[in-house]
Amino acid sequence: MYDLAVMWDWVAFSIRWLHVITAMAWIGASFYFIALDLMLKPAPGMPEGAYGEEWEVHGGGFYHTTKYLVAPERMPEHLTWHKWQSYATWLSGAALLMIIYWVGGELYLLDATKAELALWQGILISGGSLTIGWLAYDAMCKSKLSDHPTVLMLLLFVILVAMSWGYNQIFTGRAALLHLGAFTATIMTANVFFQIMPNQRIVVEDLKAGRTPDAKYGKIAKVRSTHNNYLTLPVVFLMLSNHYPLAFGTEYAWIIASLIFLTGVTIRHYFNTMHKTGTGPHWTWGVTVLLMIAIAWLSSVRPTETWEDAEARDLTPYEQKFASADGFEDAYNTILGNCSMCHAREPAWENMQWAPKGVYLETVGDVAQHASQIYLQAGISHAMPPPNAIQMDNEARETIIAWVREVRAGE
Repeated sequence: MYDLAVMWDWVAFSIRWLHVITAMAWIGASFYFIALDLMLKPAPGMPEGAYGEEWEVHGGGFYHTTKYLVAPERMPEHLTWHKWQSYATWLSGAALLMIIYWVGGELYLLDATKAELALWQGILISGGSLTIGWLAYDAMCKSKLSDHPTVLMLLLFVILVAMSWGYNQIFTGRAALLHLGAFTATIMTANVFFQIMPNQRIVVEDLKAGRTPDAKYGKIAKVRSTHNNYLTLPVVFLMLSNHYPLAFGTEYAWIIASLIFLTGVTIRHYFNTMHKTGTGPHWTWGVTVLLMIAIAWLSSVRPTETWEDAEARDLTPYEQKFASADGFEDAYNTILGNCSMCHAREPAWENMQWAPKGVYLETVGDVAQHASQIYLQAGISHAMPPPNAIQMDNEARETIIAWVREVRAGE
């Protein structure tokens, strides 16, 4: 029964929900601790060995926080680690990537107009690139470049730009930006798992044993944590980008993604400075606005593929399976009459500049490629088309359902 597609979609939705929840927890903890560290100030009468302190009010309680550079005379028995938010975010994100971009690779991952790849090749590039990215970044951080943090950050930015361009050469626009986000998030979580946590454990064990910790361990953890802090906002943008074709569906999407990393730096620099000094450099907002204006301008460049190009393209095996099925012609005509006015390379709907989510439903290949989405959005559910645009009757929806189930019944 093809309604297994419904269950599969709910599995994806549930994992996406988990991913968002854990990401909120991770980002919130990260931002809080960076702000806390920057706001702690020396004060008279602090305990011996204390570096800074502050107090906060939240939920009716008063919190007095003190930071020590060496072990205090007394430490509480219970130690709280903030690591599972990071791990759960990455694991749920990896599961979601596999469900959407590996299992659904013919639709979401591969772009035959960019590169002729088998699905297994696309999956290999997808997973392999995440691993290679972490290894390259980690090697840089362990080299003498660690003594030059600004140079290290610039080289990291160059790597991100190169990956943005590279992903855009082989994957769909949505997959390219999503993978750039996953590439960055992998570096961030690996920082926590392989560097920040192990080094902090060494320091904690030294403190418990009464030994003076080696300052290098704290330095390593601090550098990696700072990198994570500046990478957070661009990752959030990239994870949301698949909902906005203005971000992923343009000729210069890879440049848009690259510029977003610069906005992440300017925004975080403002808040980090504000937490430390009480006021932030206001020029950062001007730079951020200019970057967003440049991004908006780049997004106005329309894709080079025309209707004629799409019509002339050979169908992939996945598309051929749906296009040759019984009931396709009726379903195709139904979709053209109800969906293509918006889902077109040049939408006919007033004031609509881009097809929703970058989904085109004009040619035989378009409709066959998006069969599963059409089934879920306009077949068994009434999500599409919007009722204030077109009233699609039940008979039309049944035509779509019958077509897709015919294909699935033969699998």
